Amino acid sequence: MDDSTKRVLQRTMRRIPSYMLRTTLEKWGRLTAEQQQSIHCIQSKWAITEALLTICEENKLAMKHLTELEMIYIMDNPNQGMWYASQLLDPEDDAHSVDLMQFKEQFKSHLKELVRHVSVKIKKNTDQAVWIRIAWGDAFSRPNHLKPTYVVHYLQTPYVFVTSLTLKQKPLLSQAVVLSTRYRAIKDANLSGRKLTAIRDLLMRTYQQVFPTKYPSPLTENNQTISNPHIEKEQAEPAANRLHMACKAFGGGALPQLQSAVYKLETKFRDHSNKTMTEREEPFRCVVKFASTNLLESLRHCASSGIASTPVTPLLSCIPLKGRNYFVITDNDPGPSSQTRQPQN
Repeated sequence: MDDSTKRVLQRTMRRIPSYMLRTTLEKWGRLTAEQQQSIHCIQSKWAITEALLTICEENKLAMKHLTELEMIYIMDNPNQGMWYASQLLDPEDDAHSVDLMQFKEQFKSHLKELVRHVSVKIKKNTDQAVWIRIAWGDAFSRPNHLKPTYVVHYLQTPYVFVTSLTLKQKPLLSQAVVLSTRYRAIKDANLSGRKLTAIRDLLMRTYQQVFPTKYPSPLTENNQTISNPHIEKEQAEPAANRLHMACKAFGGGALPQLQSAVYKLETKFRDHSNKTMTEREEPFRCVVKFASTNLLESLRHCASSGIASTPVTPLLSCIPLKGRNYFVITDNDPGPSSQTRQPQN
Protein backbone atom coordinates (compact mmCIF):
# COMPACT_ATOMS: atom_id res chain seq x y z
CA MET A 1 0.00 0.00 0.00
CA ASP A 2 1.58 3.29 -1.10
CA ASP A 3 1.62 6.53 0.92
CA SER A 4 -1.26 8.18 -0.94
CA THR A 5 -3.52 5.19 -0.29
CA LYS A 6 -2.59 5.23 3.40
CA ARG A 7 -3.38 8.95 3.62
CA VAL A 8 -6.83 8.39 2.10
CA LEU A 9 -7.59 5.70 4.67
CA GLN A 10 -6.29 7.85 7.54
CA ARG A 11 -8.36 10.82 6.37
CA THR A 12 -11.49 8.68 6.05
CA MET A 13 -11.01 7.20 9.50
CA ARG A 14 -10.71 10.67 11.02
CA ARG A 15 -14.07 11.61 9.53
CA ILE A 16 -16.02 8.53 10.65
CA PRO A 17 -17.24 8.79 14.27
CA SER A 18 -16.31 5.79 16.41
CA TYR A 19 -19.96 4.87 17.05
CA MET A 20 -20.58 4.60 13.27
CA LEU A 21 -17.42 2.69 12.42
CA ARG A 22 -18.68 -0.87 12.81
CA THR A 23 -21.83 -0.25 10.75
CA THR A 24 -19.83 1.49 8.02
CA LEU A 25 -17.29 -1.36 7.83
CA GLU A 26 -20.12 -3.88 7.54
CA LYS A 27 -21.61 -1.96 4.61
CA TRP A 28 -18.15 -1.80 3.04
CA GLY A 29 -17.92 -5.60 3.04
CA ARG A 30 -14.15 -5.80 2.48
CA LEU A 31 -13.30 -7.40 5.82
CA THR A 32 -14.04 -10.89 7.07
CA ALA A 33 -16.22 -11.35 10.14
CA GLU A 34 -13.13 -12.25 12.15
CA GLN A 35 -11.29 -9.13 10.98
CA GLN A 36 -14.27 -6.93 11.88
CA GLN A 37 -14.37 -8.42 15.37
CA SER A 38 -10.69 -7.58 15.81
CA ILE A 39 -11.45 -3.87 15.37
CA HIS A 40 -12.20 -2.49 18.85
CA CYS A 41 -14.15 0.75 18.49
CA ILE A 42 -13.45 1.74 22.09
CA GLN A 43 -9.77 2.21 21.25
CA SER A 44 -8.28 5.51 20.16
CA LYS A 45 -8.71 6.55 16.54
CA TRP A 46 -4.96 6.19 16.01
CA ALA A 47 -4.97 2.57 17.25
CA ILE A 48 -8.06 1.70 15.17
CA THR A 49 -6.52 3.23 12.06
CA GLU A 50 -3.24 1.34 12.52
CA ALA A 51 -5.11 -1.95 12.97
CA LEU A 52 -7.22 -1.29 9.87
CA LEU A 53 -4.12 -0.39 7.84
CA THR A 54 -2.59 -3.75 8.72
CA ILE A 55 -5.75 -5.61 7.70
CA CYS A 56 -6.03 -3.69 4.42
CA GLU A 57 -2.43 -4.58 3.56
CA GLU A 58 -3.10 -8.25 4.36
CA ASN A 59 -6.16 -8.19 2.09
CA LYS A 60 -4.19 -6.35 -0.63
CA LEU A 61 -6.78 -3.60 -0.82
CA ALA A 62 -6.03 -0.77 -3.24
CA MET A 63 -7.11 2.85 -3.66
CA LYS A 64 -10.36 1.91 -5.42
CA HIS A 65 -11.41 -0.14 -2.39
CA LEU A 66 -10.61 2.58 0.14
CA THR A 67 -12.48 5.26 -1.80
CA GLU A 68 -15.53 2.97 -1.58
CA LEU A 69 -15.32 3.22 2.22
CA GLU A 70 -15.22 7.02 2.05
CA MET A 71 -18.11 7.10 -0.39
CA ILE A 72 -20.30 4.88 1.82
CA TYR A 73 -19.78 7.21 4.75
CA ILE A 74 -20.46 10.39 2.72
CA MET A 75 -23.63 8.90 1.21
CA ASP A 76 -24.93 8.02 4.65
CA ASN A 77 -23.94 11.44 6.05
CA PRO A 78 -24.44 13.95 3.23
CA ASN A 79 -25.13 17.02 5.37
CA GLN A 80 -21.56 18.27 5.53
CA GLY A 81 -19.56 20.64 3.38
CA MET A 82 -21.19 23.27 1.19
CA TRP A 83 -23.52 21.95 -1.52
CA TYR A 84 -24.48 23.93 -4.63
CA ALA A 85 -27.54 23.18 -6.77
CA SER A 86 -27.68 23.37 -10.57
CA GLN A 87 -30.50 22.88 -13.04
CA LEU A 88 -30.29 21.22 -16.45
CA LEU A 89 -32.01 23.01 -19.35
CA ASP A 90 -33.52 22.09 -22.73
CA PRO A 91 -33.87 18.28 -22.57
CA GLU A 92 -33.53 16.28 -25.75
CA ASP A 93 -36.27 13.88 -26.79
CA ASP A 94 -34.64 10.88 -25.12
CA ALA A 95 -33.58 12.65 -21.91
CA HIS A 96 -36.24 10.91 -19.79
CA SER A 97 -35.21 7.45 -21.01
CA VAL A 98 -31.58 7.60 -19.81
CA ASP A 99 -31.00 4.76 -17.36
CA LEU A 100 -28.20 4.22 -14.85
CA MET A 101 -25.97 2.09 -17.09
CA GLN A 102 -26.20 4.58 -19.96
CA PHE A 103 -25.48 7.47 -17.65
CA LYS A 104 -22.44 5.79 -16.07
CA GLU A 105 -20.89 4.86 -19.40
CA GLN A 106 -21.54 8.25 -20.99
CA PHE A 107 -20.39 10.28 -18.00
CA LYS A 108 -17.11 8.42 -17.56
CA SER A 109 -16.44 8.50 -21.30
CA HIS A 110 -17.09 12.24 -21.70
CA LEU A 111 -15.15 13.25 -18.58
CA LYS A 112 -12.11 11.16 -19.50
CA GLU A 113 -12.10 12.78 -22.92
CA LEU A 114 -11.82 16.17 -21.22
CA VAL A 115 -9.39 15.24 -18.43
CA ARG A 116 -6.45 12.94 -19.04
CA HIS A 117 -6.04 11.77 -15.44
CA VAL A 118 -9.31 11.45 -13.55
CA SER A 119 -10.84 8.81 -11.29
CA VAL A 120 -14.63 8.36 -11.33
CA LYS A 121 -16.73 6.15 -9.08
CA ILE A 122 -20.54 6.01 -9.43
CA LYS A 123 -23.03 4.40 -7.04
CA LYS A 124 -26.82 4.48 -6.78
CA ASN A 125 -28.25 5.21 -3.34
CA THR A 126 -31.38 3.73 -1.81
CA ASP A 127 -33.34 6.95 -2.56
CA GLN A 128 -32.60 6.56 -6.29
CA ALA A 129 -29.95 9.28 -6.23
CA VAL A 130 -26.87 8.69 -8.37
CA TRP A 131 -23.73 9.58 -6.42
CA ILE A 132 -20.50 10.41 -8.26
CA ARG A 133 -17.06 10.70 -6.68
CA ILE A 134 -14.46 12.44 -8.85
CA ALA A 135 -10.75 12.65 -8.04
CA TRP A 136 -9.22 15.22 -10.37
CA GLY A 137 -5.79 15.15 -11.96
CA ASP A 138 -4.42 16.88 -15.04
CA ALA A 139 -2.08 16.21 -17.94
CA PHE A 140 0.92 15.88 -15.64
CA SER A 141 -0.39 14.64 -12.26
CA ARG A 142 -2.39 11.69 -11.01
CA PRO A 143 -5.87 12.12 -9.50
CA ASN A 144 -5.85 13.71 -6.07
CA HIS A 145 -8.03 11.44 -3.91
CA LEU A 146 -7.62 13.68 -0.87
CA LYS A 147 -9.73 16.43 -2.49
CA PRO A 148 -12.56 14.68 -4.34
CA THR A 149 -15.66 16.30 -5.80
CA TYR A 150 -19.03 14.75 -5.00
CA VAL A 151 -21.98 15.03 -7.38
CA VAL A 152 -25.55 13.91 -6.73
CA HIS A 153 -28.06 13.58 -9.57
CA TYR A 154 -31.56 12.14 -9.65
CA LEU A 155 -32.15 10.50 -13.02
CA GLN A 156 -35.15 11.76 -14.98
CA THR A 157 -34.93 15.08 -13.14
CA PRO A 158 -33.07 18.27 -14.15
CA TYR A 159 -31.34 18.75 -10.78
CA VAL A 160 -27.66 18.30 -9.91
CA PHE A 161 -26.00 18.93 -6.54
CA VAL A 162 -22.24 19.43 -6.21
CA THR A 163 -19.73 19.93 -3.42
CA SER A 164 -15.98 20.65 -3.40
CA LEU A 165 -15.75 21.87 -6.99
CA THR A 166 -13.24 24.49 -8.14
CA LEU A 167 -13.84 27.10 -10.84
CA LYS A 168 -11.35 25.32 -13.10
CA GLN A 169 -13.20 22.03 -12.80
CA LYS A 170 -16.73 23.44 -13.12
CA PRO A 171 -16.94 23.71 -16.96
CA LEU A 172 -15.47 20.22 -17.34
CA LEU A 173 -18.04 18.70 -15.01
CA SER A 174 -20.88 20.72 -16.54
CA GLN A 175 -20.06 19.49 -20.03
CA ALA A 176 -19.87 15.86 -18.93
CA VAL A 177 -23.19 16.08 -17.04
CA VAL A 178 -25.01 17.83 -19.89
CA LEU A 179 -23.88 15.31 -22.50
CA SER A 180 -24.53 12.22 -20.39
CA THR A 181 -28.05 13.32 -19.34
CA ARG A 182 -29.15 14.35 -22.86
CA TYR A 183 -29.68 18.00 -22.01
CA ARG A 184 -28.35 21.01 -23.88
CA ALA A 185 -27.33 23.36 -21.05
CA ILE A 186 -26.97 23.74 -17.31
CA LYS A 187 -27.30 26.77 -15.02
CA ASP A 188 -26.71 27.65 -11.39
CA ALA A 189 -29.94 27.27 -9.38
CA ASN A 190 -28.89 29.99 -6.90
CA LEU A 191 -29.40 27.61 -4.01
CA SER A 192 -26.74 26.36 -1.61
CA GLY A 193 -26.38 25.06 1.90
CA ARG A 194 -24.59 22.67 4.20
CA LYS A 195 -27.57 20.31 4.37
CA LEU A 196 -27.94 18.47 1.08
CA THR A 197 -31.32 17.10 2.12
CA ALA A 198 -32.64 20.62 2.77
CA ILE A 199 -31.69 22.16 -0.57
CA ARG A 200 -32.82 18.98 -2.37
CA ASP A 201 -36.25 19.08 -0.72
CA LEU A 202 -36.61 22.80 -1.35
CA LEU A 203 -35.61 22.64 -5.02
CA MET A 204 -37.45 19.42 -5.87
CA ARG A 205 -40.51 20.28 -3.73
CA THR A 206 -40.29 16.92 -1.94
CA TYR A 207 -41.21 18.29 1.48
CA GLN A 208 -44.82 18.39 2.66
CA GLN A 209 -46.22 21.76 1.63
CA VAL A 210 -49.21 22.51 3.86
CA PHE A 211 -50.94 25.81 3.16
CA PRO A 212 -53.98 26.98 5.14
CA THR A 213 -57.37 27.51 3.53
CA LYS A 214 -58.76 29.52 6.44
CA TYR A 215 -57.53 31.30 9.54
CA PRO A 216 -56.03 28.73 11.92
CA SER A 217 -56.50 29.14 15.65
CA PRO A 218 -53.45 30.41 17.54
CA LEU A 219 -51.71 27.86 19.78
CA THR A 220 -52.97 27.76 23.33
CA GLU A 221 -50.44 28.03 26.14
CA ASN A 222 -50.44 26.00 29.34
CA ASN A 223 -51.14 27.67 32.69
CA GLN A 224 -52.84 30.67 31.15
CA THR A 225 -53.84 33.37 33.59
CA ILE A 226 -57.46 34.42 33.78
CA SER A 227 -58.03 37.59 31.81
CA ASN A 228 -60.82 39.64 30.34
CA PRO A 229 -62.62 37.54 27.65
CA HIS A 230 -63.21 40.65 25.55
CA ILE A 231 -59.46 41.36 25.49
CA GLU A 232 -58.71 37.73 24.61
CA LYS A 233 -61.19 37.86 21.74
CA GLU A 234 -59.73 41.14 20.50
CA GLN A 235 -56.17 39.73 20.55
CA ALA A 236 -57.08 36.35 19.08
CA GLU A 237 -58.14 37.67 15.70
CA PRO A 238 -54.88 39.54 14.92
CA ALA A 239 -52.87 36.53 16.18
CA ALA A 240 -54.81 34.16 13.93
CA ASN A 241 -54.36 36.58 11.04
CA ARG A 242 -50.58 36.70 11.58
CA LEU A 243 -50.36 32.92 11.75
CA HIS A 244 -52.42 32.63 8.57
CA MET A 245 -50.13 35.07 6.75
CA ALA A 246 -47.00 33.26 7.98
CA CYS A 247 -48.30 29.86 6.90
CA LYS A 248 -49.46 31.29 3.59
CA ALA A 249 -45.90 32.49 2.88
CA PHE A 250 -43.89 29.52 4.15
CA GLY A 251 -46.36 26.64 4.54
CA GLY A 252 -47.79 25.08 7.67
CA GLY A 253 -45.83 21.82 7.85
CA ALA A 254 -42.22 20.90 8.56
CA LEU A 255 -39.83 23.02 6.49
CA PRO A 256 -36.43 22.16 4.94
CA GLN A 257 -33.60 23.19 7.26
CA LEU A 258 -32.13 25.90 5.07
CA GLN A 259 -29.36 27.71 6.95
CA SER A 260 -28.95 31.00 5.11
CA ALA A 261 -30.27 33.40 2.50
CA VAL A 262 -28.21 36.09 0.77
CA TYR A 263 -29.45 39.28 -0.89
CA LYS A 264 -27.03 41.28 -3.00
CA LEU A 265 -28.17 44.90 -3.38
CA GLU A 266 -27.21 46.95 -6.42
CA THR A 267 -29.55 49.92 -6.04
CA LYS A 268 -29.48 53.69 -5.96
CA PHE A 269 -28.66 55.09 -2.51
CA ARG A 270 -31.68 57.01 -1.20
CA ASP A 271 -31.14 59.32 1.76
CA HIS A 272 -31.74 63.07 1.40
CA SER A 273 -29.56 63.76 4.42
CA ASN A 274 -26.52 62.23 2.69
CA LYS A 275 -26.04 64.07 -0.60
CA THR A 276 -22.57 62.60 -1.17
CA MET A 277 -23.95 59.07 -1.45
CA THR A 278 -27.25 60.06 -3.08
CA GLU A 279 -25.59 61.93 -5.96
CA ARG A 280 -23.30 59.06 -6.88
CA GLU A 281 -23.97 57.65 -10.33
CA GLU A 282 -22.77 54.20 -9.41
CA PRO A 283 -25.28 51.97 -7.60
CA PHE A 284 -24.90 51.35 -3.90
CA ARG A 285 -23.69 47.79 -3.37
CA CYS A 286 -23.98 45.71 -0.24
CA VAL A 287 -24.80 42.16 0.82
CA VAL A 288 -27.44 41.21 3.40
CA LYS A 289 -27.33 37.70 4.84
CA PHE A 290 -29.91 35.97 7.02
CA ALA A 291 -28.60 32.94 8.92
CA SER A 292 -30.18 30.41 11.28
CA THR A 293 -30.11 26.71 12.02
CA ASN A 294 -33.53 26.60 10.34
CA LEU A 295 -34.07 29.86 8.50
CA LEU A 296 -37.53 29.20 7.06
CA GLU A 297 -38.88 28.10 10.44
CA SER A 298 -37.36 31.20 12.06
CA LEU A 299 -38.91 33.52 9.47
CA ARG A 300 -42.31 31.87 9.86
CA HIS A 301 -42.09 32.24 13.64
CA CYS A 302 -41.13 35.93 13.37
CA ALA A 303 -44.16 36.60 11.19
CA SER A 304 -46.64 34.58 13.26
CA SER A 305 -45.46 36.01 16.60
CA GLY A 306 -45.57 39.63 15.42
CA ILE A 307 -41.81 40.20 15.52
CA ALA A 308 -41.95 40.82 11.76
CA SER A 309 -44.78 42.61 9.99
CA THR A 310 -47.33 40.79 7.86
CA PRO A 311 -48.07 40.13 5.07
CA VAL A 312 -44.59 38.72 4.57
CA THR A 313 -42.48 40.66 2.09
CA PRO A 314 -41.95 38.87 -1.26
CA LEU A 315 -38.21 39.18 -0.69
CA LEU A 316 -38.56 36.50 1.99
CA SER A 317 -41.55 34.48 0.81
CA CYS A 318 -39.86 33.91 -2.55
CA ILE A 319 -37.28 31.61 -0.89
CA PRO A 320 -39.61 28.58 -0.74
CA LEU A 321 -41.64 29.80 -3.71
CA LYS A 322 -38.68 29.93 -6.10
CA GLY A 323 -36.48 27.36 -4.37
CA ARG A 324 -33.53 29.77 -4.06
CA ASN A 325 -31.54 31.44 -1.33
CA TYR A 326 -29.39 33.85 -3.35
CA PHE A 327 -30.92 36.97 -4.92
CA VAL A 328 -29.75 40.16 -6.61
CA ILE A 329 -31.90 43.26 -6.17
CA THR A 330 -31.53 46.09 -8.67
CA ASP A 331 -33.42 49.28 -9.51
CA ASN A 332 -34.35 47.91 -12.92
CA ASP A 333 -36.25 45.01 -11.35
CA PRO A 334 -38.29 45.79 -8.23
CA GLY A 335 -38.53 42.10 -7.36
CA PRO A 336 -35.69 39.80 -6.41
CA SER A 337 -33.78 38.62 -9.45
CA SER A 338 -31.37 35.75 -9.74
CA GLN A 339 -27.76 35.90 -10.71
CA THR A 340 -25.30 33.10 -11.27
CA ARG A 341 -23.03 32.50 -8.33
CA GLN A 342 -19.85 30.58 -8.63
CA PRO A 343 -19.15 27.84 -6.07
CA GLN A 344 -16.29 28.42 -3.67
CA ASN A 345 -14.04 25.94 -2.01
